[in-house]
Amino acid sequence: MTRKTINNRLDIADKNFKKLSIQVSLNGLSFCVADTVVQKLLLSDSVDFVEEKNPMLVLDELKKLFQVHQLNNMEFDEVVVVHQNTLFGLVPKSLFNADHLFEYLKFNTKVLGTDVLSYDIVENHELVNVYVPYMNINNYIYELFGEFTYMHNGTVLLQSLMNNQTQNQETICYVHVSKSQLDITVLDQRKLLLYNSFLYSTKEDFAYYLLFVLEQLELDPKTASVKLFGSIEEDDPIFQLCFSYIQNISIFAPSSPQLIKLGEPETTSVDFTLINTI
Repeated sequence: MTRKTINNRLDIADKNFKKLSIQVSLNGLSFCVADTVVQKLLLSDSVDFVEEKNPMLVLDELKKLFQVHQLNNMEFDEVVVVHQNTLFGLVPKSLFNADHLFEYLKFNTKVLGTDVLSYDIVENHELVNVYVPYMNINNYIYELFGEFTYMHNGTVLLQSLMNNQTQNQETICYVHVSKSQLDITVLDQRKLLLYNSFLYSTKEDFAYYLLFVLEQLELDPKTASVKLFGSIEEDDPIFQLCFSYIQNISIFAPSSPQLIKLGEPETTSVDFTLINTI
């Protein structure tokens, strides 16, 4: 596994106004600690797994990560857990009924009878995101810190992108890239045309899913505006392959009004969804 670490002299005894954000997936883990008063990132670490793990092994890795940074000995004013997976479905708020969560997911994702389902309200956009959280992770976090907030990574992406879309008059396809997963959000100004996630193993898989989405929405690869962000740069083989099919493709540097220090060297490796939970 590979790891990126940030440590800007976090004092364990200094517990006031600290917020812990954690992102959990079967392919890796990441977290960051921020001072919410001065809006500065204090500590961050991420671990990518060589192979996808099951939720029990992910919990073991999370415990190791917490022990390395002594997070289990700290106190935080707020704790947020972001569950990253493709086990979700969007429902118009007008049609949503909290008593029928299983019905929303059973046709488009694999849901087990033992799964606990949850949902997020996508604020200001009349949408509900129904999903499967990793409950063993939630239980562990509750044992450590008590009450906390959890949500799906798609909820964070949608709220962040849609709330900052007011200046764009064209249809834009945003692609958030992480290890083995791409999240595609297509917006026409603030109107959501599509949000979906795909798992990929090769750059060809990645290009296929992206081109498939453009085709389904009848967006011309020669003119469609596609913005990639997350774990991707222009010299990445994925970007180079997509560039050979999509002319108006670029690396996107999203703004984050929540963290005013964003852009400093210590923030550049922190995942977009984590930054936007601060």
